[in-house]
Amino acid sequence: MNTLKTVLLMTLMTLLLVALGGAIGGQGGATFALVMAGVMNFGSYWFSDRIVIAMYRGQEVHSGPLYEVVAELCQRNGLPMPRVYILPQSTPNAFATGRNPEHAVVAATEGILQILSRDELMGVMAHELAHVQNRDILIGSIAATIAGAISWLAHMAQWALIFGGGRDDEDSNPLAIIGMMILAPIAAMLVQMAISRSREYQADATGAQYCGNPLSLANALRKLEAANRRLPMPQVNEATAHMFIVNPLKGNGIATLFSTHPPMEERIRRLESMVLG
Repeated sequence: MNTLKTVLLMTLMTLLLVALGGAIGGQGGATFALVMAGVMNFGSYWFSDRIVIAMYRGQEVHSGPLYEVVAELCQRNGLPMPRVYILPQSTPNAFATGRNPEHAVVAATEGILQILSRDELMGVMAHELAHVQNRDILIGSIAATIAGAISWLAHMAQWALIFGGGRDDEDSNPLAIIGMMILAPIAAMLVQMAISRSREYQADATGAQYCGNPLSLANALRKLEAANRRLPMPQVNEATAHMFIVNPLKGNGIATLFSTHPPMEERIRRLESMVLG
């Protein structure tokens, strides 16, 4: 069901992109929008690991507690060994990136090593390895780039209307273009949020199987959520926030309704139910 839901949501996001391009420039605009999305996806597919690791100044490690936990999980579950990085951040968090399981990266902050037990750390890294094996890295990159393309096109439409550009045929409707400018980015954000939430639940379930104890991940998530509320990660690029195991952006109240991460209480409840059921 998660896979089917993701396919449907990705199709909806692509249709949004084409519709916005068509509203701005007709058939030519729709074609341009698709080509642009393809180029952006190609770049994110091949270079996402280098870009994100450089963004957070990650340092590759070949030994130590984090490396040993990842190596043990890979050996136990027959998974390809990814490259392992530590980020010089005191806020505890972790993410995975890379184009496929054979070219993947898992990363954790220095802060996560200070507050989690070894079993809890194993649960977190099992979650990240699950993202790698479930191809969530690719899905998330495509969703992010299409959403970015939609936002860019909406911005271009604004300037086209201001300077009298855009479509000038009889079927052109400035009100329809304005409506698409406003609604398409919002819809894209909601679709991207739904995709990310669905994949997080799946990674929790798969990660719990990899580490062998759902409660290890549940306890780690509880600690990470509390720590990120007390000390949000500074200078987070919003385009990468969905990659982290817990939301690194400070938010409460209505802001949490638009988070790319599902409610932490529900994630923990599902993990605990795996033990009870």
